[in-house]
Amino acid sequence: MPKDYYEILGVQRNASKDEIKKAFRKLAHKHHPDKGGKENDFKEINEAYQVLSDEKKRAEYDHYGRVFSDQAGGGHGATGFDFGDMSGFDFGDIFEDLFNMGGRGTRVKRGRDISIEVDVNFEESIFGVQRKVLLTKAAYCSNCQGSGVAPGSKTKTCTSCNGSGTVRESGKSFLGSFMRVVECRKCIGRGKIPDEICGVCKGGGVVHKREEIVVNVPPGIRDGEIIKISGSGEVVSGGVAGDLYIRINVSKHALFTREGEDLVMDLAIPITEAILGSERTINALDGILKVKIPAGIDSGESLRIRGRGVPGAEGARRGDLIIRISVKTPKHLSKKAKEIIEELKKEGI
Repeated sequence: MPKDYYEILGVQRNASKDEIKKAFRKLAHKHHPDKGGKENDFKEINEAYQVLSDEKKRAEYDHYGRVFSDQAGGGHGATGFDFGDMSGFDFGDIFEDLFNMGGRGTRVKRGRDISIEVDVNFEESIFGVQRKVLLTKAAYCSNCQGSGVAPGSKTKTCTSCNGSGTVRESGKSFLGSFMRVVECRKCIGRGKIPDEICGVCKGGGVVHKREEIVVNVPPGIRDGEIIKISGSGEVVSGGVAGDLYIRINVSKHALFTREGEDLVMDLAIPITEAILGSERTINALDGILKVKIPAGIDSGESLRIRGRGVPGAEGARRGDLIIRISVKTPKHLSKKAKEIIEELKKEGI
């Protein structure tokens, strides 16, 4: 089976170049033969880094599961291809890319996805909250609106692709010669050449800048859940933006916990309240709540307050508030209290 270079380096498939480099340095230091590591492990780590740190090789590996541009990763060049390890390999994708004669055009370029974490407190996770986060990412140039053309400048048809944005390119593969349609390098797939390029982005249409993103954390979100905001990742010239993935971290509450859609709290009461009953004022998450403690309640029993738990999604019924009762037994009694207890004992209480 083809090697999983991401697993070898211990990184996610959307890891950045810096993350890949950091993981490689850590593993290389740990497994270097001069430090007592195994030579095969060190070679495998280096092999994974050579592929994932190179944009072209990484793209080939992500798409095909191996690299064709050189010998990295046990892959083979255009000649002498080894069919011995092709079990489960999808030739359909190769045919689609290598033998594209223009009918389908080139694949749409897509910007990099971004993953971040946002911390919310327990109450915010129950009722929802709006957060603003600042991201430094590749974004469309505000001076030219991503066109790469200087404001007011005229454009002319690209002579290399005749305005189509794509050109045909021949090459060779292990299956023989092929023709494919690729993005025109002269106009970067736009089909137009400006008389004057944008001075801010140097004609690329994309710049790195800080951008504020509004994150709407919905009511009832759980710790570790992911919010996806489509199109809020990094942009790429002539393509579509990636997505933003936000992992929500929920802090613990001193009084309340969550069980499904119910909120749970513990309430300790003295034995006198358990015998006679009482009324308690509770500081619930959504306001003050008066709770009646029935006479004769036992330790371990629960009171259920309907509709004071986690808000339901899209009109669903809200959960309940469950109050778990524990009865406190006094450790020290006055003489008078002991006498009263003795009298109660005589009555079988």
